[in-house]
Amino acid sequence: MLTLKSTPGNPVPPGATLVPVRTADGQTLRAAYWRPVSRTEKGTVCLMQGRAEFIEKYYEPIGELRRRGFHVVAFDWRGQGDSSRQVRDAHKGHVARFDDYRLDLTAIAETVLVPSTPEPHYGLAHSMGGAVAFTGALEGWLPFERLVTVAPMLGIRMVKYPLGASLLSRFLQRLGLGKAYIPFGSSVSIATKPFAGNRLSGDPVRYARNAAAANEVGAGAVGDPTIAWLASAFRAMQRLRDPRVPPRIEIPVLIVGAGADPVCALPATERFAGRLRAGHLIVLPGARHEILTESDAIRADFWAAFDAFIPGHAGADSGVSSRRERQREQA
Repeated sequence: MLTLKSTPGNPVPPGATLVPVRTADGQTLRAAYWRPVSRTEKGTVCLMQGRAEFIEKYYEPIGELRRRGFHVVAFDWRGQGDSSRQVRDAHKGHVARFDDYRLDLTAIAETVLVPSTPEPHYGLAHSMGGAVAFTGALEGWLPFERLVTVAPMLGIRMVKYPLGASLLSRFLQRLGLGKAYIPFGSSVSIATKPFAGNRLSGDPVRYARNAAAANEVGAGAVGDPTIAWLASAFRAMQRLRDPRVPPRIEIPVLIVGAGADPVCALPATERFAGRLRAGHLIVLPGARHEILTESDAIRADFWAAFDAFIPGHAGADSGVSSRRERQREQA
């Protein structure tokens, strides 16, 4: 039975509708959605987590979005949170291939986003979720009018020799070791490691809050990734870093980069953003990887950028029409 878990200082936002979502290949995802708490409704924001994340980490942003007048959809990708696993060890962050994430988002759109929440639909994606979103925008299946990405995964900074790691992961996968942890990997969640020297946030209160949430969800806060996940991630990032890719993305994009990100490589993000036709990059100095769990000052800058970019109704400030309107025009 699916649940949303509470911890002191991080209660479940009231009014949640929690639903299991079945994917085309038989996986079950944990999803939830909320109505806004303001009188004015501005559409819907769908949260796309990073690797090893879970819905409970997003309670604070969910509340902030609802107060802004948005319906909110949140879900756990396959292989993390309370969604299905494709390996026996639930602590492993595993996916057989990145294309599987398309099945997840498609199922969320068809089961929750379209039938249960109003347009316009917007995406708010973090880290790995950003790589999935950019792939969807490139291939034309991303179900959003606009996209905000936070510290997107276009290059991995914490890997010292990325080319060597990419080749090694592919080699080990061919040997049949795809479901094994990466070399020296473990079941320990990055969110539960000591605050000192952490890569995620400079805010000790929010970091401790998320560590408590990770301990509460247990295996939902997965440990290190598998070799198959890493090999697939490198393939996805390599594809997106092709200079010919960004100009083909038509959806308006706001990228918010972390100036002190020790996880994802900011230079790769800067090069990608510089080639976008309908997007721009804002870098927040001093921010570590998880901007949404950073200090109040950094988060205030993020929300100012978000509010300036995400219009309150379809067509505001850029003539963006809804997907249904475009479909009628094409018909």
